[in-house]
Amino acid sequence: MPKKSKEKLDKISLKFNLYILIIILLCVLLCIYETRFIIPSMLLCILLVCYTVWMSDKRKIEIVNHIEELTTDVNVATRNNLISSPIPLLLIETDGTIIWKSKSFIETFKKVEVITYLNPILKEIKLNIEKEQEKEGKDFDKNKYITKQFNIEEKFYKIYCGVSKSKKKDKRKQREYQLTLYFIDDTKYNELFDKYNNSKTCIGIAMIDNYEELLQRVIPEERAELVTNVEKVILDWARETGGLLVKTERDRFLYVFEQRYLSSIEKDKVNVLDKVKKLSENSNIRVTLSIAISNEGESNFEKYKSALAAMDIVLGRGGDQAVIRKEGKYKFYGGNTVEQEKRTKVKARTVAASIADVINQSSNVMIMGHGNIDIDAIGSGLGMYRLSKTLGKDAYIVSEPKGKSLGKFLEVLEQNEDYEGVIITEEEAETRINENTLLIIVDTHKANFVEFPELLEKIEKRIVIDHHRKAPDAVTDVLISFHEVYASSTAELITEIIQYAADDVKLTLLEAESLYGGIMVDTKNFTFKTGVRTFEAAAYLRKFGVDIIKVKKWFQADLESYNVIAEIIKSVEITNHTIAIAIYDNEEDENANLICAKAADELLTISDITASFVIGKIGEKVFISGRSIGDINVQIILEKLGGGGHITLAGAQIEGLTLEEAKDELIIRINEYLAEIE
Repeated sequence: MPKKSKEKLDKISLKFNLYILIIILLCVLLCIYETRFIIPSMLLCILLVCYTVWMSDKRKIEIVNHIEELTTDVNVATRNNLISSPIPLLLIETDGTIIWKSKSFIETFKKVEVITYLNPILKEIKLNIEKEQEKEGKDFDKNKYITKQFNIEEKFYKIYCGVSKSKKKDKRKQREYQLTLYFIDDTKYNELFDKYNNSKTCIGIAMIDNYEELLQRVIPEERAELVTNVEKVILDWARETGGLLVKTERDRFLYVFEQRYLSSIEKDKVNVLDKVKKLSENSNIRVTLSIAISNEGESNFEKYKSALAAMDIVLGRGGDQAVIRKEGKYKFYGGNTVEQEKRTKVKARTVAASIADVINQSSNVMIMGHGNIDIDAIGSGLGMYRLSKTLGKDAYIVSEPKGKSLGKFLEVLEQNEDYEGVIITEEEAETRINENTLLIIVDTHKANFVEFPELLEKIEKRIVIDHHRKAPDAVTDVLISFHEVYASSTAELITEIIQYAADDVKLTLLEAESLYGGIMVDTKNFTFKTGVRTFEAAAYLRKFGVDIIKVKKWFQADLESYNVIAEIIKSVEITNHTIAIAIYDNEEDENANLICAKAADELLTISDITASFVIGKIGEKVFISGRSIGDINVQIILEKLGGGGHITLAGAQIEGLTLEEAKDELIIRINEYLAEIE
């Protein structure tokens, strides 16, 4: 008998027995007052007891029979409902053995071998059950339902899965499970959901990169025709997607379109970039376009702000490219043109004056570069140190410089008493931080690349000065960002700031030489990424008496290192006809990253090599140095591996891979890049 039925029967019997007891008590009381009723009362009580026992047994039999009839009716009804249920039902074990199918299931999937599609889901469900059992330390709760998505034959189903134990076990002696699968047809819902998503608004911003240069260097007649043609190309591109294009400024456009067209824009790789470049092939100035598109945000205003933030990244990467921001990720297109130097110095003058104002309003200044600090970072730090001291502020460089990347410069710096206590550790910096401390970050803009990331959280006032192509994980909440990717080095930017921030800045010889060294090393002795402003900055530093020969001697390679580089070059492999890849397999060398960089530089001196990559390892980190003569964008390739840099010079750090695994991953990314630019 079911437990609930038994409880109901016990309650009925208890009530009946209580009535008999009351009658017996009344008989006893009657006998106390009237003795002549004793014998009749006893007889009555005996009769009542006998009757009670007889009636109780009879009632039990009747009630049990009635309850059993009801239970049978319910079971039959349930069974009939399951068999004739309009929802497809399937009883199956996690090993794929089908126990039972409903009529609806058979009718729905009669033309399809469902088990083929279900096997991966069954394995996933079993894995989920086992994981939950391990986590909870007990059997899976059979009252829980697992939900899965299932699509077949252009139909979308939501599967609700009930679980019970099976007697079977798999090869690992793990228990199989019986599953009751309910297939809910979600096709119409998904179609409506897709229709809703496709009708959402995307906001884009298009900007002519070098409009100011266009005004200055093209005669009015040609300029008007060129600008008109550029605008026509952009307008035609917007019309292809049924979008709305509005010119908001003389060099900027707002682009609004439905999300249904976003996939076609991605498929065409934002081809409007190439169309605009072709317009100026015969002109003395190349016109390029930057585009930022976003679908992130609840309102159109939020999407517009997201597109503006994305545009900052595009411009920080040198322009001539597009970025699409969706699902919290950035996807870049284009960016294969070498950055163009800006002739006008208006921005440099404005930024220099703003930086001077912020320094004046701060109590003290902390200067920090990237990890594995190099001469560009330390030279830039010394330049900002001198500017801060000239403006009357206490300034410190937060760093622990070491390794061969700084050559013999460290020895010279340590011997100079003027800089005693200037370069401090992170712990020393923390004792000097207050609410009005200013942090100047040089030669990097990525939050995870600074030498001491913890300081970012402790200092709210920040300035970033960098020349690398901008990445999505840039330092946020900065007062001033002087980010110019056309510059050869951060030292070049710092030199310009020093010229315009204050009239009385007098660099020491060591400071001038360190800035000159930063420019010289990053340009490979003024052969890569140099422009007019690069030489102007170098000429300014020469006025302070820079000894070029002495600076070159700081970074001369020793014979042992040169032999190592020669061995690396011997082991080089050529992929895709012109791309060289080599491995430096010496994990004990603390300067492996520097050796890799020099070897990559040396490989470019070999004819028919358009790009070089050298892979090394220090501890758990794999370093990749990439170099190019400009035909291949090594920055885009290494960005796929979490790195960054410039078109001709880039690097990446990877953890958790061997050298060979890193090489295989690099080749995959190279092939991806080559497929994208075809």
